[in-house]
Amino acid sequence: MFDCIIMGLFDFFKKKDTSSTEINSLEKGLEKTKDSFLSKIAKATLGKSSIDDEVLDNLEETLITSDIGVETTLKIIDRIQKRVAKDKYLSTTELNNLLRDEIQLLLAENNSIDVQNEIYSQQKPYVIMVVGVNGVGKTTTIGKLGHKLKSENLKVVLGAADTFRAAAVDQLKLWGERIGVRVIAQAMGSDPASVAFDTLQSAVANQDDVVIIDTAGRLHNKIGLMNELSKIKNVMQKIVPNAPHEILLVLDGSTGQNAFEQCKQFSQATDVNALAITKLDGTAKGGVVIGISDQFKIPIKYIGVGEKMEDLQLFDKKTFVNSLFK
Repeated sequence: MFDCIIMGLFDFFKKKDTSSTEINSLEKGLEKTKDSFLSKIAKATLGKSSIDDEVLDNLEETLITSDIGVETTLKIIDRIQKRVAKDKYLSTTELNNLLRDEIQLLLAENNSIDVQNEIYSQQKPYVIMVVGVNGVGKTTTIGKLGHKLKSENLKVVLGAADTFRAAAVDQLKLWGERIGVRVIAQAMGSDPASVAFDTLQSAVANQDDVVIIDTAGRLHNKIGLMNELSKIKNVMQKIVPNAPHEILLVLDGSTGQNAFEQCKQFSQATDVNALAITKLDGTAKGGVVIGISDQFKIPIKYIGVGEKMEDLQLFDKKTFVNSLFK
């Protein structure tokens, strides 16, 4: 009885430590964005005691140059103007808290809900098709995601359907070896749909929980991309009806406004229903997370805040915004 209590306490504190570790990792990963963001806000209020039109103009420029995007910036400024008008007088010392609260409210109001991993138990196998241009960290994200899911005692299999680049197949195989999950692959230049078909067939036979399919990272021909992804989906549905359950678009956070354009293009080419934004630790452009979440209303499911496997985190809007203002 006593041993059970001790083990229970150990598990409780271990969970708390894990959560604390993730928050510390997030804060460290967002350091460049936070430092840039807060220093710009400080300049916007320099010499001012109250929030006036000049401060708001400076703040608008700050948000736009922080890659939050024009549309989302104007929403935030409008909200702050209304708060200032309502409260009559707000000092510039309150601006950080005011800005934090309004960004959190804005993100809470759209339908980009924070996603939890319970969805994997609703369908077996749960099929994720990963899309995104070359260079955004797509294959690395797949490897880290595979590791994350395996650590949650889920059986995972990877499908190397980016058959146009030998490096992509080889890299996925290396990730499979590194994290200890199976990788289904064919020869270079094989039909991507055929790889996806084999992967799902293997997953069903092996009773895997999650299937992650890599796809080619090309966007120069949207119609060609659309046709290719549609073919992969149609073939997968012969094995698992309604597959893929998730189309995860990987975006490079360090590209700023280019990430907005990629999100727009891929959303038009296929039914993207989840996002992963990577490389936030190496950039001051982390504001893209706020703008993309607001403008596209597609749930941001994961963010990458470092090179370690554990640095791919489930996105939590409140924790993310709090980290920018600490």
